[in-house]
Amino acid sequence: MKPIRKVLVANRGEIARRIFRACRALGFETVAVYADPDREAPFVREADEAVYIGSPVTGGSFLAFEAILHAAALTGADAVHPGYGFLAENADFAEACERQGLCFVGPPVAAIRAMGTKIDAKTIAQNAGVPIIPGFSAAGLSDEEIVRRARQLRFPLLVKASAGGGGKGMRRVDSPEALAAALAPARREAQAAFGDDTLLIERYIEHPRHIEIQIFGDQHGNIVHLFERECSIQRRYQKIIEEAPSPFVNDVLRERMGAAAVALARSLGYYSAGTVEFVVDRDGNFYFLEVNTRLQVEHPVTEEITGIDLVQLQFSVAQGEPLPFAQEDLCISGHAIEARLYAEDPEHDFLPSTGTLAVWQPRPSTGVRYESGVEAGSAVTIHYDPMLAKIIARGSHRTQAIRRLRTALASLRVHGVRTNRDFLLAILDHPEFAAGATDTHFIPRHFPTFSRNQTGQTDRLHALAAALWEQAERRRASPVLRSLPSGWRNNPSQRQWCEYAAGADTVRVEYRVLERGEVEALVNGAPHNARIVSADGAGIALEVDQVRRYFEVVAQGEWRYVDSVLGSSALRELPRFPEPQSERVEGGCSAPMPGKIIDVRVRAGDRVRRGDVLVILEAMKMEHEVSAPADGVVREVRVEVGQQVEAGSLLVVLEETTSEEGRANE
Repeated sequence: MKPIRKVLVANRGEIARRIFRACRALGFETVAVYADPDREAPFVREADEAVYIGSPVTGGSFLAFEAILHAAALTGADAVHPGYGFLAENADFAEACERQGLCFVGPPVAAIRAMGTKIDAKTIAQNAGVPIIPGFSAAGLSDEEIVRRARQLRFPLLVKASAGGGGKGMRRVDSPEALAAALAPARREAQAAFGDDTLLIERYIEHPRHIEIQIFGDQHGNIVHLFERECSIQRRYQKIIEEAPSPFVNDVLRERMGAAAVALARSLGYYSAGTVEFVVDRDGNFYFLEVNTRLQVEHPVTEEITGIDLVQLQFSVAQGEPLPFAQEDLCISGHAIEARLYAEDPEHDFLPSTGTLAVWQPRPSTGVRYESGVEAGSAVTIHYDPMLAKIIARGSHRTQAIRRLRTALASLRVHGVRTNRDFLLAILDHPEFAAGATDTHFIPRHFPTFSRNQTGQTDRLHALAAALWEQAERRRASPVLRSLPSGWRNNPSQRQWCEYAAGADTVRVEYRVLERGEVEALVNGAPHNARIVSADGAGIALEVDQVRRYFEVVAQGEWRYVDSVLGSSALRELPRFPEPQSERVEGGCSAPMPGKIIDVRVRAGDRVRRGDVLVILEAMKMEHEVSAPADGVVREVRVEVGQQVEAGSLLVVLEETTSEEGRANE
């Protein structure tokens, strides 16, 4: 087989950077492909060559075979690595690469095609002797037929997209009525994510664990498994914390699940990396979910416990080399855990957050690995998945790995968009997580709602640090100020002051800097004894009420981002003389984030109840419902299907009514 010399990576962000790293280790040249939002992205700069392939819309760029194949021809690439998503499980793309004489770094086309839908995959798994969950395909069935057949199964049931995963199109339903209502939105989401709206209906397993087996094969018939990963910590069916090995799986269950995964892979003639996913009940019974015919986002935890670079191994197998080990050569060493850091707001139903990263500073730490596609100044847009980074920690045992991951997350400096960092820390700190007592309901059971576990005292001390740092910066920048006493006033008793918004709270800082850095300070009226130890462009060392700490500060426009051992704060400096605010529309229902209107459920004059869905917005490959905040009458609908809207755009004007008024009009 012709050896690989130059690799085009048909993906973006941290995925492309991870594969480029393996390519550099093997001496391969690299080619990136990019769309509009990624012109200045790190992965584009890091590639030896980069080719622009079109608009930021997924269907117009990363799913456009012709553009990617043209980029390969243009640069002389002889291999294509599809990454972990987009095209990694697209048999037509793999086939197109082979027709063009390109080495497709992945499994055989036949295996991708066979596992391309959950329905066919279940049949193949069942024939291979792997246990499956009772269910049926909804292909070609009317909604009435689907509900009729579903009644023969036991509720609750799960509705999910046949053509993909990641929670897209997936819904739990507890009754025939709920099933009927879930079909249309599930189809829309599946179509948007995978270009296929076929649904699968299956029995829902109570208290399930999501455990997957990493498989790997070569082109000579050798197939092994590289043990399991526990992926039960999920929100909206999307994994956010993964670990290996599973705290639930013992040696006997590991051997049974591994043998089932290898048997299924062997029936497919499988080679390269893949994952066989199972749902496991409390008694240790496991059922087949799907095969991901690609490398998984969470593959680093497997690499950390086996010492094997799975991407380099993919390239080795793609060039026809045999696996360098047998099953008996493999063993588990230590424990690894990964957290996915997302630009999203856990306090508001995990709505994705867009914006520009003002600060991005991971701290090097023992046993910790960062996989990221962003840097300070990177734009987080609506066009792609909102994951910013994966943080992976390894330890000699699970407790040490968790502790290292927690330290890495807590010390990570990230500002400019909302993230799930504090939510991840709350999960790691939960006693049941520490005990390994997890399942896919862990988050809704323990965190039905979430609020940031940070005291107001942290924001208040950070506001004091920001105010004193800014004062020091002004003095450092101006020779005139340096010649005068700090905070000089005609009236020496008057303090300097400023105000910051910290979430919903306002923090007022009043201070007077005396000789030798001593500070008289009032924060929201409370006195503090403080002393400036040192200050520079990066931050300020303060002694406040006898405790010395260093506060890192970044100023960007009206925002002050402060990090210390106490936590992180995003403070917005309030103007001393606020400009008049524009008039707010009473009863206005606004877009929670930028996106596209895909459904409008109401018209002017309609009477609605609190919680009724008014508009459905699509952003970052997910649907978001905008609901009525109260009972009322729709006075105006300001959007239509297909319209792109910005965050805060007024969608519907609602005139609220009292419950008595509502009953009177019924």
